Amino acid sequence: MAAPSSPSVPSISASADDPKKYLLKQIRSHEIAIDELNNLSSSRAVYQKNGNIFFCTSIQKAKASEQRQLDSAKAKLQKLNSAQ
Repeated sequence: MAAPSSPSVPSISASADDPKKYLLKQIRSHEIAIDELNNLSSSRAVYQKNGNIFFCTSIQKAKASEQRQLDSAKAKLQKLNSAQ
């Protein structure tokens, strides 16, 4: 019997079974992260994960990174929808 996977860390087979659902979850996650970053005061410290390490960065850089990831996920979803 396989061990259940964590909902926050989808397995590769879960994304292969339903890539559209996986992309929608990613998009929602990035949208929430951007909204949370928008609500932080400018004096707050922000840490961004790069690989397995977290690095201190500015809120603007973190928002820009999240926006790039959001745009990428939306483009993949659009490509997936147009292929069907």
